[in-house]
Amino acid sequence: MTSYKKTCSPDYKRAFYSRNGCSRLSALIIVVILGFTNCKTPYSPGVISSPGQYLVVEGIINSGSDSTIIKLSYTAKLSSNVTLNPVAHAVVAVQSDQNATFPLTETTNGNYVSPGLNLNSANKYRLSIKTANNEQYYSDYVPVLNSPPLDSVYYEVGNNGIVINTASHDPTNTVQYYRWDYQETWIIHSNYDSHYISTGDTVIARDFNTQQIYMCWASDTSSNIILNSTARLRSAVLTNNPITSVGSTSEKLGDKYSIIVRQYALTGDAYSFWTNLKKNTEQLGSIFDAQPSQISGNIHSTSNPAEPVIGYISAGSTSEQRIFILNTQLPAWLPTPTYPNCQLDTELYAYVPPGSKGPPTNQVKEEFYYTSGNQGILIPVDPITTPQGAVLGFSGAIQECVDCTLRGTNKQPAFWK
Repeated sequence: MTSYKKTCSPDYKRAFYSRNGCSRLSALIIVVILGFTNCKTPYSPGVISSPGQYLVVEGIINSGSDSTIIKLSYTAKLSSNVTLNPVAHAVVAVQSDQNATFPLTETTNGNYVSPGLNLNSANKYRLSIKTANNEQYYSDYVPVLNSPPLDSVYYEVGNNGIVINTASHDPTNTVQYYRWDYQETWIIHSNYDSHYISTGDTVIARDFNTQQIYMCWASDTSSNIILNSTARLRSAVLTNNPITSVGSTSEKLGDKYSIIVRQYALTGDAYSFWTNLKKNTEQLGSIFDAQPSQISGNIHSTSNPAEPVIGYISAGSTSEQRIFILNTQLPAWLPTPTYPNCQLDTELYAYVPPGSKGPPTNQVKEEFYYTSGNQGILIPVDPITTPQGAVLGFSGAIQECVDCTLRGTNKQPAFWK
């Protein structure tokens, strides 16, 4: 059987640096620093290694036709490497003050879901949680408070990017306190558009219906707490309410960007909880910031009323609105490349006569095989051919420069238009 070997372009350049010997002054400074360091006694605050594990409850009781989604997790020690600590196999339900019960179903670890409950707004509701170790928790009964419609979600162009704003009002003046969150989605592109795919030893044409990896959709959700109130305003109208901003050099604005904003109505007590949580999580760090304080929610343990439970359960329907922004609607901004050092390498094929122990000849056959070199996995991009059309090999690049699915999905979201 005919065999082939591949010759590759030189390996990637590596950057090296050298350090000169320290001067006498530098050496003296190092000695002084070491002396002071040796005089210090390490201090580890008790909170870092505290064995306390507290329940965290996220979500709202949706009184309308949308799903109610409750996420349960436990806090982790600061000294631990654990970042996600979901609560699995719990029994979660919504209960009314008229003794009606609406169970939630666990979908994935820590997530409990019910389809639209369509609750009676005249009643009050609470959340019941029973963990796998039989710990029982209840939230306080809360009234149903439905969010007024979002009048608009819009953007304003500035010198350094765009600002996403909302406008809303409540003609009945029933709702005076609000919270918002959002989810962003945008198109990303690879540095190179690969038209071919390796099966492990053979290069074949890529099926662009199922295998394209040049254009993907990336998403992100809000991580900050966004609040506002009309309680001190003459009218229950909010305009130019900032939600988030996107920088002019952000990849998000390179092609097409979308954001969906959700609006929640809050009671005065819920607003106080979220305000306190915002101060404790986002506004600490300098002597001028608010000092840490106890965060008191409305969820309690039946066996240990003094046990801290993090979260606040509200009930009501939400309102939401999505907008799309095209790059052509914005100034001629250029996004900063995610991988600015990408480059194409040359992957050539050379014929080796059967049984030959010498170097490969330049004779190229129609049949060829593709294997990766020591530089890592290279994805073929385009063929390299002779003037007569014979394939000599392929240009290729590392996965980060070619495969957008490393940072997103190549499946178009259902809402995209």
